[in-house]
Amino acid sequence: MTTAAALLYFEDETPAALRLAVAAGLAPHRIERHRFPDGEIQLTLPAQLPARVVLLRSLHRPGEKLTELLLAAPTARQLGAQHLSLVAPYLAYMRQDKAFAPGQAVSQRIVGAWLATLFDTVITVDPHLHRVASLAEAVPARQAITLSAAPLLGNWIAQRRPAAFLLGPDQESAQWVTQAAAAHGLPHAVCKKERHGDRAVRITLPACDLRGQAVVLLDDVASSGHTLATTAALALAAGAASVDVAVTHALLAGDALQRLQQAGVGEFWSTDSVAHASNVVGLAALLAASLKPMPTSA
Repeated sequence: MTTAAALLYFEDETPAALRLAVAAGLAPHRIERHRFPDGEIQLTLPAQLPARVVLLRSLHRPGEKLTELLLAAPTARQLGAQHLSLVAPYLAYMRQDKAFAPGQAVSQRIVGAWLATLFDTVITVDPHLHRVASLAEAVPARQAITLSAAPLLGNWIAQRRPAAFLLGPDQESAQWVTQAAAAHGLPHAVCKKERHGDRAVRITLPACDLRGQAVVLLDDVASSGHTLATTAALALAAGAASVDVAVTHALLAGDALQRLQQAGVGEFWSTDSVAHASNVVGLAALLAASLKPMPTSA
């Protein structure tokens, strides 16, 4: 076994893993995964691991992936890992940071605290945080690192729509819209959103003139697509010449992409945090830069 730091990954994320391995100078090793007839899974890691190990696992559709982490992290330590990092470009269970009704589980605190027991470092991109100021509050690991893809998306938008007007669908998107607009001096604003359920939202456009504008909606995640579709329809009704969408995480549950197209969205762009045909912005260099300063031992 090489003494170079290792990158562990699963077969379904091979392309992203190999890009990250090259960018960060890591030795890639695939975790073999077997499913038993009763649904249990068995993981097989390399028989020996170096002191520094990075595990790549984007946590969209997180149910079984969390079990993978539960099995993989302690095994990696038994096999030689002294400093173990999780790179989760999409980090699940971050949205609920309080109980909204008696008896509700506060998933952010539970999942975040649990990940901190498994990994020394947790790295993610544009996590869906609300009332929590930093990732470290949600994931109290030795290091909790938040990266943003907004500047990279801003670069892409400036190339494809040089005169774009960036529009955030809600107040929480302001941070990403501002970052994406900054480098290229793009005009921008954010809407006001009132949520009445998972698929029921009310959007109010900002007080700005969208007539004739090439509007690009920018947000961290597209899941059901309802918020973005509603915003797109309003922008077009207000006179926008076109509406495209750029997001970090293309979760796109069910018929979300079709819903956006029906609302009048032209192009849909995303990063490769979640593998999808819309991926146009790679995160390997961004993630690699966050890995290089890390220690080689615990």
